[in-house]
Amino acid sequence: MAPMVHGLEAEYYGRVKFIYLDADDPRTTEFQRTLGFYYQPEFYVLDGNGNVLRKFVGYISEDDLRSSFDQYLK
Repeated sequence: MAPMVHGLEAEYYGRVKFIYLDADDPRTTEFQRTLGFYYQPEFYVLDGNGNVLRKFVGYISEDDLRSSFDQYLK
């Protein structure tokens, strides 16, 4: 899934900020708890204040992520 996500990151550069969390990195444990992280992969769409707008668990298509970004960028 990494190539797809990196492609979307390039496409939405300057409009969507991508942050990558490593489930095994203890420095991100608190943020993972805040988000309710429990399964990898998970994708979150957050607003500018850090509120979760949408959460995807498991495989997600490029089109579904793109649709979600476009919905919230309006």
